[in-house]
Amino acid sequence: MPQIESTILIEAPLQAVWELAQDVEKFPEIMPDLDAVKIHEREITSASTTRVVSEWNGRIAKFNRRVNWTEEDIWNSEERTCHFWQLRGDFNEYQGDWKFSDENGATQAKLNITYRFEIPLVGALMQKVVQNLLQDNSDRMLQALKTESERRANQGAPGSRLRGRRPLDENQAEDEA
Repeated sequence: MPQIESTILIEAPLQAVWELAQDVEKFPEIMPDLDAVKIHEREITSASTTRVVSEWNGRIAKFNRRVNWTEEDIWNSEERTCHFWQLRGDFNEYQGDWKFSDENGATQAKLNITYRFEIPLVGALMQKVVQNLLQDNSDRMLQALKTESERRANQGAPGSRLRGRRPLDENQAEDEA
């Protein structure tokens, strides 16, 4: 199965990045190919773990195709990880993990995804295109997390455009810094 790996260094404290990463319902505001994320279940399963079931709705513009899936996430605050997998949806298989670690006051965020996504009538030739699209999407997801985390850290304010439902792009972040 194809694998995607994205890593980024974020100049913001681990706890702040960790909290923002768990706010997945707000991701569509900073990710252009994601239309909606809805939390169906949230359950604290132990002192350090939270189980979340969420529905994701996105699109692959190059194929003029919508992509929908429901995933289960296990967020572990001791290990600073999130393991996720598709419960149902358009991917044939979809799973992965987030890992967050402190790097001298900054945060390294790493996203790994293993997937299988077959598009009828497209065939094997387009699988590399799909992989490139998923890699780009993963990279943009981490970049959006970086931009918003660093904006919050630089402003020193707990508020966020994500909470205020205003989209954030890099040009806005640079203009306001």
